[in-house]
Amino acid sequence: MPVIAPMPATRRARAPLPREGADGTVTSGTTVDHLTETYRAHYRSLLGLAALLLDDTASCEDVVQEAFIRVHSARKRVRDPEKTLAYLRQTVVNLSRSALRRRILGLKLLSKPMPDMASAEEGAYDQLERDALIKAMRGLQRRQREVLVLRYFADMTEAQVAETLGISLGSVKAYGSRGIAALRVSMGAKA
Repeated sequence: MPVIAPMPATRRARAPLPREGADGTVTSGTTVDHLTETYRAHYRSLLGLAALLLDDTASCEDVVQEAFIRVHSARKRVRDPEKTLAYLRQTVVNLSRSALRRRILGLKLLSKPMPDMASAEEGAYDQLERDALIKAMRGLQRRQREVLVLRYFADMTEAQVAETLGISLGSVKAYGSRGIAALRVSMGAKA
């Protein structure tokens, strides 16, 4: 029986090796190691991003896991390994949108509304302020909400927001300023 040498305990991420495509051109993609390292390093920030777009932890975790699976299966199309995080973020945003669409459809199909459940921190002032902000955010247009969440809660630059959402920098600025103005009106009316 042949003896197989064990794999070394530590593995280093390597730059993606060029591959030859069907048409003979050389292509490259993100390696599994690089994708895994990016995912591990940014899991919490991706989870936080999903949490700002969705409202329950289980859905957020599902969205982030699904984003990793989708980017993993399409990793050969990620030509620049430095953009792996951007692909993961954009996939999280897109999957969050889909989850919200499914919820809206589910709510339309329900015969009766679900009863409201009281939270444990219902009396806390901070919770009330947060609830008011979340309610005001839900009143914004979808793009305005996405721009504000990515810009201020995920702490992204305007350029990163534009890349993640696939819109121009000017659109990010316009949606952001209109969203903030709408929040001021909404939050000012409740104060």
